[in-house]
Amino acid sequence: MKSAVETLNPTRVRLTVEVPFEELKDSLDAAYKKINQQVTVKGFRKGKIPARIIDQRFGRGAVLEEAVNDALPKFYTDAVNEGELNVLGQPDVDITELKDGELLAFTAEVDVRPVIEIPDYSGIEVTVDSVEVTEEDVDKAVEALRDRFASTNPVERAAADGDVVTVDLEAKVDGEVLPDGVASGVQYTIGSGELLDGIDEAVIGLEAGGEATFTSELKGGTAEGKEAEVTVKVSQVASRELPELDDDFAQMASEFDTLEELRADSRKRLESNRQYDQATQAQERVLEELLKLAEVPIPEKLLADEINTRKHNLEHHQLGQMGLDLAKYLEIQGKTEEEFETETKEQAEKGIRTQFILDELVNKEKLNVNQEELTEHLMRRAQSSGMSPDEFAKAVVEGGQVPMLVGEVARGKALAVVVEAAKVTDTNGVLVDLSDEDEDDEAAAGTETVEAAADDKGDDKGDKTEA
Repeated sequence: MKSAVETLNPTRVRLTVEVPFEELKDSLDAAYKKINQQVTVKGFRKGKIPARIIDQRFGRGAVLEEAVNDALPKFYTDAVNEGELNVLGQPDVDITELKDGELLAFTAEVDVRPVIEIPDYSGIEVTVDSVEVTEEDVDKAVEALRDRFASTNPVERAAADGDVVTVDLEAKVDGEVLPDGVASGVQYTIGSGELLDGIDEAVIGLEAGGEATFTSELKGGTAEGKEAEVTVKVSQVASRELPELDDDFAQMASEFDTLEELRADSRKRLESNRQYDQATQAQERVLEELLKLAEVPIPEKLLADEINTRKHNLEHHQLGQMGLDLAKYLEIQGKTEEEFETETKEQAEKGIRTQFILDELVNKEKLNVNQEELTEHLMRRAQSSGMSPDEFAKAVVEGGQVPMLVGEVARGKALAVVVEAAKVTDTNGVLVDLSDEDEDDEAAAGTETVEAAADDKGDDKGDKTEA
């Protein structure tokens, strides 16, 4: 077999392959054997029909077609390996010559990963939010915990802001009660914004037994988005009583003996969360700068496939679960279809460029993924998917997605390398030393950042740039 590679553009090549006929012998033998099992010729036992009889009865062309179809994948793969190509997707194959007993020639056009020059990223500088936890922040955290331990007590007075009311609701559109427009015994905290717009104003001032009518746009159900006349009847008013902020509260709400210890722990947790957020922000901003530095050509077909995949996942998975169609989603988002198309294309381009440049960096830095790193990533992905680790691992293996997970972890490690080389300063002008972060945590944050960039609000769909 002889093969040659012609570069059509930075992301596409044409392979020209010539195969001497003797190299088709195995495929020809297999073709005769297959046809033998499929046909019947009087006077011959099934499977024992001579090749010349098959040629006479069914035509040599049918045999050649079967043989070529069998042989093409192997010769294409051999040509790809010979050319040391990193191909993407399926090739467009054209048989240019087929001379019985002499030669098989074909061409195959296919997308390839572009050759990427890794830029000097040592000069990247980014600014991130500072890690500051004020007394007010601690107060809010403790107050939120206190709110969780609030108790309610029925009262004989008019409802006020912050009270918990038990209500019955009835919604009408065009004077007709909706099939799903009636609800009884609903508990609602006034001011929480968890029910319909306008309900706060309607129930404030009502005592048990009182009712009011208001107009509101329905947020769900069969008449979602329509204006409805809603009647609300209060059956109970209850006040919310917060526990005293003292040592007794600390002992009830936590493992600590004193309020001072509880506040100290709240501060520590807030600082830890903000340090992680700061590291994630650094990852995101360093990645943005890295992408600005690198020239990354994108195969047109790969981009088109990625755009279509993102649209499909949004319309048929994410929006479907929320009971929305694309038109309603765009209305809620305040976007036109043209803006949506542009945004989707930009997200797809960013995802592909991110994967290409970080994969190149993985190769350059010779970064490997060990079993422990892969297992930790699998556990995180399982948790975010709502599946048990065993269920998720089984789905990954059965779906042949292990290489995808390995790629995600490797790219996270590659991004961590770039972040370590960058100059990161907070908004107060203080140099941020991310090397103090645990290496595993840093790589994990990098992996999450890469996933977000590659997916960018889309549903999980696998690594679209893998061949």
